[in-house]
Amino acid sequence: MVQKKNGNGVPVDLESKLWSAADKLRGHIDAAEYKHVVLGLIFLKYISDAFQELYDQLSQDEYADPEDRDEYLAENIFWVPREARWLNLQQNAKSPEIGVMIDRAMAAIERDNPSLKGVLPQDYGREDLDKRRLGELIDLISTIAMGDRESRSQDILGRVYEYFLGQFASAEGKKGGQFYTPKPVVRLLVEMLEPYKGRVYDPCCGSGGMFVQSEKFIEEHGGNVGDISVYGQESNPTTWRLCKMNLAIRGIDGNIGTHAADTFHENLHRDLRADFVIANPPFNMSDWGGNLLDDDPRWIFETPPTGNANFGWVQHMIYHLSANGRAGFVLSNGSMSTNTRGEKEIRQRIVETDLVDCMVALPPQLFYNTQIPACLWFLNKAKPAHRKGETLFIDARRMGYMIDRTLRDLSEEDIERIAGTYHLWRVGNEEYQDEAGFCKSATLEEIAGHGYVLTPGRYVGAPDVEDDGEPFEEKMDRLTSTLREQFAESERLEAIIKDNLGKLGYNF
Repeated sequence: MVQKKNGNGVPVDLESKLWSAADKLRGHIDAAEYKHVVLGLIFLKYISDAFQELYDQLSQDEYADPEDRDEYLAENIFWVPREARWLNLQQNAKSPEIGVMIDRAMAAIERDNPSLKGVLPQDYGREDLDKRRLGELIDLISTIAMGDRESRSQDILGRVYEYFLGQFASAEGKKGGQFYTPKPVVRLLVEMLEPYKGRVYDPCCGSGGMFVQSEKFIEEHGGNVGDISVYGQESNPTTWRLCKMNLAIRGIDGNIGTHAADTFHENLHRDLRADFVIANPPFNMSDWGGNLLDDDPRWIFETPPTGNANFGWVQHMIYHLSANGRAGFVLSNGSMSTNTRGEKEIRQRIVETDLVDCMVALPPQLFYNTQIPACLWFLNKAKPAHRKGETLFIDARRMGYMIDRTLRDLSEEDIERIAGTYHLWRVGNEEYQDEAGFCKSATLEEIAGHGYVLTPGRYVGAPDVEDDGEPFEEKMDRLTSTLREQFAESERLEAIIKDNLGKLGYNF
C-alpha cells in the first residue's frame, strides 16, 4: 500500500501528528515562541535518532566503542552525550523537572558540538511553559522516527521542517513571515538563477530557505552539491538560530556567521564577491539607520533615501556581486516605478548601466506576512553579447491558484513557464517570442521612453483576444438582441414586483 503524502512529500499521518504536537502549545505561549519550542525538540529527536542508530550498530561490533565520539564524527553524525539522549528525556517526560532537563540536554549538545554553539533553544524550564503539555509533546514526538538512515534518505525531517516553517508563518501572519519566503517564490528565484557552481549569498537569509532550495536544485539536476558554498547573515537572533538548525539537519555547511548581525551596520562578509545573490529583503523598511551610512562604499550609484531601505538592499547586493555575478531578489512593486528622490535616480542608473536582466511581476497574495504587491528583479553583471541593451519583462500577475481564501500558490507549470521563458530569452533561442500580455524583450531606449519605469505591464501590453471568426455585423446584431431580451426581461420582472407590492398596499 502506498502511503499518502501531501504536497511537501511528507506522509499525511506524520504531518498530522507533528502539527498536533504544535497545537498542544498553541494558546499557552506566544505564537512567536512556540515554533522554537517545537522545532527545537524535533531537532533534538532527529540528532538523537541518528546517534542511536549508529550507537546500536557499534554495540554489535566487538572492535568498536559506541562511546567513542570519533566514530560519530567520521559518519557526519552529531555526538549526543548521555544526559541529552532522547530515551532519557522520554523516560522523564512526566517529571515536573522535564523543562530543566531539556535545557541541560541542549546545553550539553552545544558543548560537545561546536558548530551548534549558541543555536539551540534553552528556555524550556521557564515557569510559563506548561510542563504537562511539554511532556505530552515529548511523548508524541517519541512515536515518530526522524533521524534513522531510512528517514534521512527520504529527507523526512527536512520536508517536515520546511512544512512547519510555512505553517508557523501562516499562523503568525505578519510576524511569522519575517523568517520565511514562500516556497514557490524561492523555487522560482532558484530555477531562474540556476546556481550550479560558485558562491551563493543571501544578505537577509531568514531561516535559510534560499540555501536549501539551491542545494535541492543542484541535486535534482544531477549536479554536485559540493560545487557551491553558501554565505549569509540574519539580524534576528531567534531566526538566525532557526537557520542554523535548518542547515544542520540537511548537512549544509553554511557560513552565516557566529551570531546574528545587521547586514547594513555589521557586514559579516565585507570582502565577499558572490557568483549568485538571492534574497527576499524586508519590504520598504524605514527604520534601517541609513542616516549613519552616508559615505558607505556600497552606494555605487547614489546614497539611498533614509526613509526606505529598498535601494540600500539593491546596491548592497550589486556591491557583493562578482564580475560575472547574477542576482535575483524580491522587492515591493513600488521599487519598479517610484519617483521618490534618490530612488528614481538609482533605478535609472542601474538601467543605464545595463544591469537589469529580467523583471517579473508576481501575482498577489503569495506572501504570509504582507499584502503589498511584489516583483522579482534579476540583475546580471555580464550579459551575453546578444542581450546587451535589452531587458526581459514578464507579467505573471494572473498566474497561480488560491490555496485558501487568503493565500495563493504557483503551480509547477507556472514556475516552468516563467523560468523557461527567461532561459529561452537569455540564450537567444529562436523559440523565444514576445507574447502580448505575458512577456516582452525591451531595449534601453524603450525603457528610457517609459521614464525608466520597470513595471512589466508597461511593456507586455494586453493579451491578444482570440478571434472566434464571427463577422463583426453578426456579432453586433447578436449582442444587441441579447441586450434587448435582457432589458425586456428586467421590465417584466419590475412589473411583477410592483404588482405584488401593490397588493400589499404599496402604491407607486
